[in-house]
Amino acid sequence: MENSALIKPTESELEILQILWQLGKGTVRQVNDELSKTREVGYTTTLKLMQIMHDKHIVNRTEEGRYHLYEAAIGEEETQQLLLDKFVDATFRGSAMKLVMQALGHQEVSLDELDEIKKLIAQKEQNLGN
Repeated sequence: MENSALIKPTESELEILQILWQLGKGTVRQVNDELSKTREVGYTTTLKLMQIMHDKHIVNRTEEGRYHLYEAAIGEEETQQLLLDKFVDATFRGSAMKLVMQALGHQEVSLDELDEIKKLIAQKEQNLGN
């Protein structure tokens, strides 16, 4: 659904989406088992969350015999971009530079990561020149 890209998943919904992006498709039981590896969560809680996500068009659901199979209806990259855009707007007043400066100033960065950042900057500069 086109409007699904405008929906900001909650933290719990994002956890479920991350599992579904990894699995491709999964039952409530499979998702609950994965969630339970990091924290205690009841099956009915997971079921209710996934039903709400289906109603919000965040996940798709198909019947496979006695089970429902769920899959993400929104892409991982588009969701990351949406959440990042909202975060940058809310936290850094829309300034990507402030975000990058904060991240680079407080995180350990490898030489490989710095090379990737330099490549991205070079691409951005090239795009501005065209």
